[in-house]
Amino acid sequence: MTREPGRDRDVKAALDAVRLRCDVGKRREADPVGFAHRYRAPADRELVALVAACVAFGNVKAIRAKLDDLLARLGPYPSRVSEDAVALHARLRGWKHRVFRGEDIAKLLAGARSIQREHGSLGALFQAELAAHDTLREALAAWCDAIRDAGGLRRDGARRGPAHLLPDPRGPCGSKRLMIFLRWMVRPADGVDLGLWDVDPSRLLVPVDVHIHRLARNLGFTRRRDLSWRTTEEITAALARFDPRDPVRYDFSLCHMGMLQRCPSRRDEGRCEGCGVKPVCIHWVPRKARASAKVPRPPE
Repeated sequence: MTREPGRDRDVKAALDAVRLRCDVGKRREADPVGFAHRYRAPADRELVALVAACVAFGNVKAIRAKLDDLLARLGPYPSRVSEDAVALHARLRGWKHRVFRGEDIAKLLAGARSIQREHGSLGALFQAELAAHDTLREALAAWCDAIRDAGGLRRDGARRGPAHLLPDPRGPCGSKRLMIFLRWMVRPADGVDLGLWDVDPSRLLVPVDVHIHRLARNLGFTRRRDLSWRTTEEITAALARFDPRDPVRYDFSLCHMGMLQRCPSRRDEGRCEGCGVKPVCIHWVPRKARASAKVPRPPE
C-alpha cells in the first residue's frame, strides 16, 4: 500500500509526544534495565543486563523480585564472582524463576564472563560477528552459540530452561529478549539505554512483545498475528520511516504506555481515554477518512 505523507506525519507526531511524556526515571525503575543501572563497571553492566533481559518474561513484579534475589546472591561485583564457576553455582543454588534454575543462570554468567575475558567485552565479540556475517540474525546466533559453548549452557534432558534462557535467533520467533538486550547495549545512553557497544543503532530490530505487537497492529505497521522474526522486521521497517538511523527509539515509551493503558485493540471510550496514539489508531480514524488518508482498516 502506498504511504500517505500526511498519515506518516501524524503518526510520527503522536509517537514523539508519547516519548516526550514518558516519565523515564519512574518507568526505568519498573523495567528490568533498571537493574543494570545499579552498576558502574561496564563488565558488570553487560552481565547484569544480559541476565535481566534473558529472564524478563511473565509477571513484572515476579521478575523484579527474582532479579533482586539473584543480584543479592551475586554481590556488588557480578563479573568477579562469575570467574569462579564453583562459587557461582553455590551462590545461585535454589534460585528459580519459571523454567529457569540457578544452575542455568550460573552457566550463562560463566559463559558470558569467559567471553568478556577472551574478547574484552561481550560487545567486542558481537561486533566481530557482525563483521563476519551478512545479517544481524546470523551474527546474533553465532554470538549466542559462543556464550552457550563457553558456559556449557545446553539442553539438559527434557528441561526447557537451559536452552530457553538464551534463545536461538535461528528459530521462528522474534527473539524479543535478545532484542531488548541489544537495545540496552547499542542505543546511546539516554537515561534508559546504556550505549556500551559501538554498533550502529540502525542495525537494531524492535523487541516485539504483546504490547508492541498490539500497538503496531493498531497503527497499521503490520497485519501479522504472530510474534515471529518476520513480524519483528515488518514493525521495525515501519518505525524506520520515522527515524531510519534509530528505528527502535520509540520502543521503551510505547511498551510502557501499552502496559499502563491495557490497550483493548478496539474502540473503548473508557480504556482508550488518554492513550497517546488514539488520534492515529486505526480503530479511531473515522471510516470516511480512511481511504483518503490511506489508513489500513482495523484487523479482524
